Amino acid sequence: MSLRLSTVILPHRRWNEGGARSWTRAEQLGFHAGYTYDHLSWRTFRDGPWFGAVPTLTAAASITDRLRLGTLVTSPNFRHPVTLAKELISLDDISGGRVTLGIGAGGTGFDATALGQEPWTPRERADRFAEFVPLLDRLLTEDSVSYEGDFYAAHEARTIPGCVQRPRLPFAIAATGPRGLKLAARHGQAWVTTGDPRLYETGTPEQSVQALRDQIEKLTDACVALGRNVQELDKILLTGFTPDRGRPLESLDAFVDFAGRHQELGFTELVLHWPIPDSDFAADEKVFEQIAMEAPGQLR
Repeated sequence: MSLRLSTVILPHRRWNEGGARSWTRAEQLGFHAGYTYDHLSWRTFRDGPWFGAVPTLTAAASITDRLRLGTLVTSPNFRHPVTLAKELISLDDISGGRVTLGIGAGGTGFDATALGQEPWTPRERADRFAEFVPLLDRLLTEDSVSYEGDFYAAHEARTIPGCVQRPRLPFAIAATGPRGLKLAARHGQAWVTTGDPRLYETGTPEQSVQALRDQIEKLTDACVALGRNVQELDKILLTGFTPDRGRPLESLDAFVDFAGRHQELGFTELVLHWPIPDSDFAADEKVFEQIAMEAPGQLR
């Protein structure tokens, strides 16, 4: 299978001041998908403009025709399965069935306390995620759902007419631990990783490749335990968080080398951050566009 290239466009620009252009340009460049982060605020962007993911993707759907659209990633930190399902069905309808939901357990960033709650422990995040994903799966595939769990409830929740994509829009589940990988194996159409965060500061690219290899082996084991072929899942690497940092975007050759090593591991999709000056995602936009247009032909 050829390696697909996608991009993630952070929702930090006003739509009429450059925000829209990035989405139309992503389609022109031939990217497979355009994703955005689903946060209330994020890291160094906290005190600047930051817009909602679903409205942004809805606007992007209205000005594109081919580009797949999605979140990387949505989490339970400030979402409820019932209301999220309604938004996703609407977005899938507006886009003509081009939506992928990237979803993860969430972390300890600003989203974790923005609604006034105490941050959840790692165990509670995992517990909530284990309940959130199956309930969302039901809501997107059944017309009416009633459910009473430890963290979430639904009472005759109607999600008619359902997704354009059948039986529902695909889930790309971000996970590295055993419980999350089991969810990916059971409910995912794709699996997402950013690599091993412990290697970001002091690790080497070689150590990162080995860590990713280990993650894929664990995903394979989770699939085998459920009687599923791991080849059924797309494997997505959200780049920018490995020890390589931005070096793969310094030149076409550097990127092709980086992409080839990860394609050999079994990844089917690499996601590149759209360049943002004076940020962790700064890059030469001309090189970025060259990579988008020319690298796929060298990676088949």
